[in-house]
Amino acid sequence: MADPSVKTRRHHRYELLRWTLLGVAVVVLVVFLAAQRQSVDVSYGRSPAATVKLDEGSAGELSDASVPSVAEMTALVAAEPVVRLPGAIARWDEQRVREVAGDGSVRILVAPPGLDEDERERVRDVENATVRVIGTEVSGGLYQAVPDDLPGWRAQFATADVTGQLVALIAKLRDAPSPADQDGLRWREPTGRELAAVAADLRSTGLHLGAGATLTRVPGGAARNAFPDGARYVALPAQPFGEPVPRYGPALAELFPGTPIVVMYGLWIEYHGPAADEFAELAGASFYGQFGGRLSRYDYPQGNVLTAWLNRVTDLRYSGVFDRPLPYRPIDPLRVALPALPWIFAGCVATFLILSVRALRRPDGVGVRRGDPGRGGTPARLAGLTALAVEMSLLTDSRSNPALSRCIVKLQAARAALDGKLPDRHVRTLLHEASDELDDAARTLGVASYRPDLYLRGRLS
Repeated sequence: MADPSVKTRRHHRYELLRWTLLGVAVVVLVVFLAAQRQSVDVSYGRSPAATVKLDEGSAGELSDASVPSVAEMTALVAAEPVVRLPGAIARWDEQRVREVAGDGSVRILVAPPGLDEDERERVRDVENATVRVIGTEVSGGLYQAVPDDLPGWRAQFATADVTGQLVALIAKLRDAPSPADQDGLRWREPTGRELAAVAADLRSTGLHLGAGATLTRVPGGAARNAFPDGARYVALPAQPFGEPVPRYGPALAELFPGTPIVVMYGLWIEYHGPAADEFAELAGASFYGQFGGRLSRYDYPQGNVLTAWLNRVTDLRYSGVFDRPLPYRPIDPLRVALPALPWIFAGCVATFLILSVRALRRPDGVGVRRGDPGRGGTPARLAGLTALAVEMSLLTDSRSNPALSRCIVKLQAARAALDGKLPDRHVRTLLHEASDELDDAARTLGVASYRPDLYLRGRLS
């Protein structure tokens, strides 16, 4: 016969586990619902790109060039329709400008880049100049013409071509329709000798400097932030206006697959290499859209422009747009656990329900009520009570213990009802009455172990 205390402890453990699981499910549900109220915060980390205030003259953008007095420039413009001051770099398609200018009343004054504010003001004070060009900055009257796409910026900063700006400004001043934009820059494939010379330098030092380039070295910190795995750089001077420009980028990308290639033509920077399709235009448009006005009127060294461009690349990388892995951010345990919380909740609830059903269907003999069929069902309870009645009848007779006699009558009636396939409820009622009679008989006999609850608990286990 099993020890009732062992069964009781086992039952208590099941009950403790069942209610613990329910408590865990409630806590998980509360945490999950509370987390839904939190706002979404996406951060890619702080970009290490250096940001400095650009004061005029602090970055070598002012040149030694100067301009005559306002009176002298006024006299020059009155004498010639196009006046080019010493050091001027701007070029344009004369045929296209002549077609828009018409009768020749348009007068153009072209000044060099890198002038300080006083010198630029003197150029603006020349009132008989219809159009004033300072470096590659084109203005006239109340207007200033600027490119608004990559081909326009490329022509301006790679070959000092201001045809598009001049045509648009003159058309505006004459209230004439502005002609469609044209990309005047023409490309050519580099010759074998040209490509071999550039590739040799890139293999040995990672940098090729063309004759006339102002770049002296690659800015180390900015380059490491922009391209942690390294890159190769080509710096060439501004290309001659109207001549085909050697396109080194695609050819070098084939020679150095998987390596970022940065090519400078004057102040124009091109990128070729990994993720170029989705990255190059974004970097170029954002950089020249912000700094194009400053670059057009000053005479920046290529090193300063390259540093600023590399910082822009770093900013793009840290924004998550480019291919750089996101900077390390401490793990938020709640955010990591949130996807698992619904499954934990469902598992706890399911286990609780399973244990609850088991507690209802299999009480392990603890707390069996009188009349409860117990683990074996109605036939088993009938057999158990019959066995108890037989044992008790060996110790006493029906005359000295009337309750035992009444119990035997009830058990016989229950046996007949069960054999006759009467409703189970009727059989359980008879067994309940028989159990009560046996309980009275056990009290009369004075043997506690013969009480039906205790006797059946051990027998049916």
